[in-house]
Amino acid sequence: MDQENFDALLPAAMAKKAEMIGVRKAEMPAMKMFVLALLAGAFISLGAIFATTVASGAMTFLTATGTTVFTTALPYGITRLLIGLVFSLGLILVVVGGAELFTGNNLIVMAWASGKVTGRALLRNWGIVYLGNFIASIATAAIMFVTRQYTFGGNTVGITALNIAIAKCGLLFWQALALGILCNALVCLAVWLSYSARPTGDKILAVIFPITAFVAAGFEHSIANMYFITYALFIKVFDPGFVLLVADKVPHIGLLTWKGFLLANLLPVTMGNIIGGAVFVAIVYWFVFLRKQDS
Repeated sequence: MDQENFDALLPAAMAKKAEMIGVRKAEMPAMKMFVLALLAGAFISLGAIFATTVASGAMTFLTATGTTVFTTALPYGITRLLIGLVFSLGLILVVVGGAELFTGNNLIVMAWASGKVTGRALLRNWGIVYLGNFIASIATAAIMFVTRQYTFGGNTVGITALNIAIAKCGLLFWQALALGILCNALVCLAVWLSYSARPTGDKILAVIFPITAFVAAGFEHSIANMYFITYALFIKVFDPGFVLLVADKVPHIGLLTWKGFLLANLLPVTMGNIIGGAVFVAIVYWFVFLRKQDS
């Protein structure tokens, strides 16, 4: 076989590929796009489930005043590294399995900047995919609530899930925005690097380290938060007995509200994700490799 079929693509060829994929995504029939978006929402939720379980009983949580709630059995950085590694499952499923993820689709901006995708088609894709991701994330959270997996490990899974969501809802607006920018810069870089790969193994390796980095650093991903926070909200609303039982380990439970989810977290994080992916990755690589330069 031709060696070119196995060699990784160089950045200029990756940019052309990203442009082509962007056009294909934007022109996809709405129903197909929506179903693939449902898959992506479920895939990211699976990564979040994996991460929550691994974090259970091994995390250090701090209250708003800096008081330690409970301490980790491993050094903080090592624990975060493990959580990031397992969360990578979500984007691996999206990239290899095939699905439509809102944050990764910020790269469609490369095709838009080249004039090959209209602004209307870009926003159509983002709107349909965001909605599909949201619905699947909430549905996965609902199924997980029914499993009562949050009671596993002596209730540590539920304690971890609640504290993760409380911390996310307690972010300042500009803090959440900045964390969202950095997160999706890394997510889009992971997708960008996967465009260079040909074998499946190379795609997986390309995804793992950027995703591990954003999770380990505590950056904010809008689609993952659709699962993390709604799951905790389901526990709080539909099993108040559990929350009462672990109340001493979940301070500031009052921060965990639908308003806190939508306005304090999801809104600024989504805005930040768009800036990080569309501007800091898509536009930069478009400028370097795809813009028409004056002769």
